[in-house]
Formats: sequence, C-alpha cells, structure tokens
Amino acid sequence: MCYRESMLDNNSDVGRYSETDQRLRQLGYRLTPQRMMLLSAIEEGEGHVSAEEIYARVQSRYPGMNISTVYRTLDLLTELGLVTRTDMGGGVVRYHPSNKGQHHHLVCQECGGVAELDDSILTPLRESLEEKYQFQADVRHFAIFGRCARCRR
Repeated sequence: MCYRESMLDNNSDVGRYSETDQRLRQLGYRLTPQRMMLLSAIEEGEGHVSAEEIYARVQSRYPGMNISTVYRTLDLLTELGLVTRTDMGGGVVRYHPSNKGQHHHLVCQECGGVAELDDSILTPLRESLEEKYQFQADVRHFAIFGRCARCRR
C-alpha cells in the first residue's frame, strides 16, 4: 500500500478532518495528504510551532515533502482561517490551530518569556477602534511586546 492510501485509510483521522475537509471543499480546495500531515503536525505540536518544526515532523514521516510546500500550505491554511500565524519575536513566525481558541501573548523582549493574555481584555480595544475609527480589527491571535515584571526590577 502506498503512503497516500495509508494516510487516507486511517479511520481515526476521518472525523478529525471532516470539518476541515468541508471548509476546504466549500472554497474549492481538497484535503490532500500533504495538508492532512501539516494539520496533524500543527495540532500535535506543543503550543505554537514554526514552519521549520512542522517541516521536521512531516519530513520524518514523509521524506518527499519539501519546505516550499510547507510554506505554501501554511499560507493557504492561514488565509482560510484554519490556523493562526503569530510573530512572537526572535524572527520566527509560529502557527496554532484556529479551533484551539483565541488567545494572545505578552512577550518579554528581554528574557523571551511568554504569558497568555485573555481575549476579554481586548474587547474595549476592539470597541474603541470600531467606534472611533470605524475600523473592525482582526485580533484573533497576536503578541504584545514589552518587558515583564521580573526584568523590570
């Protein structure tokens, strides 16, 4: 059996990807084995994962995958709202499944520490931007940079 058949025959993945598959098909795309592998690598990752980390995971299971496919697929999945892309400093963009909820990060520029920020804190900001500027902000997932209390001491 070829790798593609074994990927598609895995019944545990069928339910897991049915919502994603429907979304992709509605928009004229297919849930290919490569897309399934990338989604798995993102979902299996601890927290947020970089394109290079995703590539390493997929490469170990499917050596034929190349990094340009990873970047193109991540761009598509981000554009379709299936994953979020966040720059958390250090020149590395990180990805996170959209279905794992909205959350934001406070990133210390001195020590690199990251703390989660509850989405409700941004409600007044969203409302102010809408009211004052008639601007509807997309703040599903982002990082705010500064210095943590420990580094400020």
